[in-house]
Amino acid sequence: MALRIGIDLVSVASVAESLRGAHREHYLERVYTEREVADCRGPSGRVAPEGLAARFAAKEAAIKALPGAGEEVRLTTIEVCSEPSGEVRLELSGRAAELADEAGAKEIALSLTHESGFAAATVVIT
Repeated sequence: MALRIGIDLVSVASVAESLRGAHREHYLERVYTEREVADCRGPSGRVAPEGLAARFAAKEAAIKALPGAGEEVRLTTIEVCSEPSGEVRLELSGRAAELADEAGAKEIALSLTHESGFAAATVVIT
């Protein structure tokens, strides 16, 4: 497999708006795993839109990096896992994992950032 790179940028305000809307729970269930939501929940119980925006960007970046992913990959099959060390990694399941296997993906690297109302992610697959 050749080196593949995906990048995405997300407005934190758009994610915050989705969290305030009437379809909040549907949005969370459609886009994020339970673990991702828990990782973004602060001590007060509030879910941080910055963390969710970064995870959304990671999912979109992964779709761009996975050959043939397009619309056939559900967002919840791409999970951002936070390690106690602060490192993040992607865990793929379902069709996302199948596409990675079919492409011969050996390693998937992830980098997240958020600042000034935006969150970004870069995914590199070798």
